Amino acid sequence: MVRKLTAIPELCSGCRMCELTCAIEHFGVANPKKSAVHVLVAYPHPVVRLPIVCSQCLTPLCADACPVGALRRNERLVELETMQCISCMKCVEACPFGAMYAHSDLDYPIKCDLCGGAPRCVQTCPKGALRFIPEQSLGEAKRLNNILSYTHMKEIEFTEKGEPRTIRYAEIGKEEL
Repeated sequence: MVRKLTAIPELCSGCRMCELTCAIEHFGVANPKKSAVHVLVAYPHPVVRLPIVCSQCLTPLCADACPVGALRRNERLVELETMQCISCMKCVEACPFGAMYAHSDLDYPIKCDLCGGAPRCVQTCPKGALRFIPEQSLGEAKRLNNILSYTHMKEIEFTEKGEPRTIRYAEIGKEEL
């Protein structure tokens, strides 16, 4: 059974334990900038905390961008062969999710390797915002995310027969009769 690393932003507290765990596991340092997972925080309101993790794409754009083939997809993940890497960082630019990182101390990009099949970031996340779940469960998580995004919307803009339109949702307790 193929498992995927996924993030549930609504559960993320922004503690960044995942970043520290990853950096310690792979580089032996408590430096979150050397992590393959980063928590993106947007504020002031509403505050959004989004752990950015590698999606291990079926057709990885990062691998397509690599001029020397240092990134390859095997049966469960996209692997980086650091000895073959020429430090061009084209893979970092090509990742559509921003899940590959460069660090000035390293001659190669930082890429998630799922810790050999048991991601430590998942094990240390105190809120359960990071999950390592069966691939077939991802659809359910995406459906839930779509529902949650609609509950926060106040209006939707769309075009109907070439005319711009807006649907506004009533705020609870402030409905007009």
